Amino acid sequence: MSKKTKADDPQASIFEALSFETAMAELEGLVGQIESGQLPLEQSLAAYKRGSELLQHCQKSLADVEQQVRILTESNQLQPYIDAK
Repeated sequence: MSKKTKADDPQASIFEALSFETAMAELEGLVGQIESGQLPLEQSLAAYKRGSELLQHCQKSLADVEQQVRILTESNQLQPYIDAK
């Protein structure tokens, strides 16, 4: 079985182009829709799935920025964080 890479996953490239702020705004909107209880079951499930993907994207973005800050504080210069994955 072969490993999937970012290039193999079209969703990964969609999320890479999405800013943290845009993803958070969409996530907050989805949460509001789900909490309202007005969505049909299928739409609720789709919103939940999209929200889960957005949450993962936001968590990764925050982790990357946190790593950059750690690098900055160690060397007193901001260096880009290169994900080794």
